[in-house]
This record gives sequence, structure tokens and C-alpha cells, in this order.
Amino acid sequence: MTEQKKPAVAIVKSWAWLIPVLPLGLAIAIYFGGLQTSTFLFVNHYTQLLPDVVWTWLTFLGNGWGIFALCFPLLLLAPRLLIASLFGATIGGLISQLLKTLLNLPRPSGVLPLADFYRVGEPLLYRAMPSGHTLTAFAVASGIYFATDKNKRSNLWWIFVIASCVGLSRNALGAHWFTDVLAGCALGLWSGMIGALLSSYIPNAQLAPNKMGPRLLSLAGIGMTYVLLTQVLDSPLNASLQYACVALIGITLILLIQAQKNKGI
Repeated sequence: MTEQKKPAVAIVKSWAWLIPVLPLGLAIAIYFGGLQTSTFLFVNHYTQLLPDVVWTWLTFLGNGWGIFALCFPLLLLAPRLLIASLFGATIGGLISQLLKTLLNLPRPSGVLPLADFYRVGEPLLYRAMPSGHTLTAFAVASGIYFATDKNKRSNLWWIFVIASCVGLSRNALGAHWFTDVLAGCALGLWSGMIGALLSSYIPNAQLAPNKMGPRLLSLAGIGMTYVLLTQVLDSPLNASLQYACVALIGITLILLIQAQKNKGI
């Protein structure tokens, strides 16, 4: 019996494509309304009520390696969701790099005196728009959300809260303007929607642990382990989180091998 699939276009309703216009419009209003500096300083000041490690850990969730590691168990639990998030993050990453290069706008450290705001890490001067970490976080959240069955999506509101906190972390650490965060949010939402649409064309049979896709992703997990063990991702404060991610990947790979054995491979 051939697999029955819903039309890909039904995964994302037409009105949903308009949602990212809200944060994008707000970013445009702030930028051209002369409020970019004041909004950045306001968020940067009040986010310091929480310790640095909170914001560096949240920033880690917007790092491509970090978020892939934390989502890696989906390879076993819900591989389509992992693939949708990877598609979305990849598309968003390409858009981010293109816009950063074309616009090459200054970051807060390239405009404001360093003594005027709080910053963690070395000052970053250019390639501000959009916030890549925010874009990645929302691309992953959007990809997972729209690749999930519609009757289960209501329980996933919290992933957008986390993505929003990732965006705030970029402001809290002094790396991005608030407008960069809003633009990253909008572009990430669109990227995730596209990622979910693309993932819907993959037949369920191709997502089994013994198929080529999951096997390639498992190899990517091994490469990701190397990166987590040899590189500092965003901040030295993330070291313990990186080690925890290595353990998470290892457990997932062990369970994946066991699943393959159960299928007689």
C-alpha cells in the first residue's frame, strides 16, 4: 500500500505566512523612527537582572551546532521534525549570511561607546542585520511547529518562548540591536515554514533508522561531537552545556544502533 500524504501546502495556512510581517514591521518602525539606540539600551540594561550564564546558555540555543545537538534525539523520536528544523536552519543561515554581507551594518560596539552598555565577550563591530542566532532559533522552532501534526501544535507554544529568549540574549550580551533580533525572528519564521514544507515531501518509509537519511544524520552527530569537544561555542560559560550535549548525542547514537539491530540490520 502506498503511503498517503497530505498536500504540503496544507501544512502552513496562507494567513500564517503573514505572521512574520509583525516583527519585521516593528523592526522597520524602530529603525526609521530613530529608536534603535534607545530600545537596545533599554533591553540591554534590564536583562542584566539575570546572570551572564543564563544569557550565554540561551545564545547557545541559537548556535547552529548547539541547537542541532539539543534536537538530535528527534532523530529517533520524530525524524521528520529534525529534518524540518535542519532545512529551516540551513535556509535561514544562507539568507542571514547573504544579508549580513550585503548590508554590513554596524553593531552596537561599532557605534556606541563600549562604556555605555553591557557586553560579554569581544566586541563585534559589523555584520549586524539580521541576528543569526535569533534567525536560527526561530527557524528551528517554526520548522518543528509546522512539521508537527496540527492537533498537537497547541502544546508547542513554549518553543517560541525559548526562541524569543534567544533573541533577547543577543541584546543582553551586547551583540545585536533589538532591530536585528526582530528581523531575525521574521526571517527565521519564514525559513522554518519552508523547511516544514520541504520535509513533508519525504515518505515516512525513508525516515526509518535503517534508511540513508537517518544514517547520514548520525554521521553528522559524530562530527558535531568533535566540534563540541574542541571548540568554544559563543562563550566559555557554555562549556558544561557543550559536554551535556555530547552525552545527549552519544545516548541517541547508542539507541539508534539498537533500533537498527531490532530491525535485523
